[in-house]
This record gives sequence, structure tokens and C-alpha cells, in this order.
Amino acid sequence: MQLTHLTADGAVNMVDVADKAVTMREARAVGSVLFPAEVYAHIRAHGGQSKKGSIAEIARIAGIMAAKKTSELIPLCHPLMLEKCRVEVEYDDAACALRLSATVGVTHKTGVEMEALTAVSVAALTVYDMTKALSHEICIQDIRLAAKKGGKRDFGNDED
Repeated sequence: MQLTHLTADGAVNMVDVADKAVTMREARAVGSVLFPAEVYAHIRAHGGQSKKGSIAEIARIAGIMAAKKTSELIPLCHPLMLEKCRVEVEYDDAACALRLSATVGVTHKTGVEMEALTAVSVAALTVYDMTKALSHEICIQDIRLAAKKGGKRDFGNDED
């Protein structure tokens, strides 16, 4: 097993994708924002609205914007012209949580896992920012790659 962003002598480099095939690549990342029960109840009672606006809609826009800026945030990511970026925010009453997912797609020589993970991460941070006045016991957790298609190998499934 070898790290792709290091040369044989240990120098950091951007992965050379020149000889890779152009294929449709898609990745889906997920994560959660957990709230104390009384905070979650407050958010639900107010229809997901905060003084700053709709928590879900602003988080969705922030996630999409972040996916498009991933190469500016993570030094060795290739800049990509994304063809698809969908961020979803769902209420989970049983867990007092907002479940986030981001699906990103591109036809290119490199994948979009980092773009999907960045979208979920920034969407979660946006939820935190919009609700932190209610509590500092809000927890962002379980941000992970759930699935990817295209490239060398597929991973995961669309059931998570």
C-alpha cells in the first residue's frame, strides 16, 4: 500500500492523472449534527427557521459552494468542473439530529470523494453556526464517505 500524494523519496506532490481514463465519477458522503433534545425540539417547533434563515436551506447552499471550492481548501486536490452536486438535509426525530448527505459527480480523470466530504463538512459547520446560540453541546459526527463509483474501484452503496 502506498500513499498517492508522496513521491518515492517522500516529497509531497499532486497526483499525476494524465494517463488515467476519463470516466463518470460520483461520490456520496454523509454526516450528522446531533442536538440536545430541547434544542432539537426548539428547531422543529420553529420549522427549521433561525434568526439567520432556514437552517436546512442555508446549509445546503453552503455545502454546494464548498464542494465547488474544494481544491482551494485542500492543497493537493485537482480543480474540477462539477457536473452534479446535491446536498440533502433530513430531520431524524429519534436521534435529535440533522442527517446530511452530499452526492457529487463529474466526468474526469479523478474522483470527487473530497468534494462530497467537503460539502457535508461545511454543511454541518453551517448548521452548527446557525444553531450555536441555542447550545454549545451540539455535536458534529460520523462524517464519512458512504459510496463512490468510477475510477479504479467502486466503494460502498447508496443505502446509507
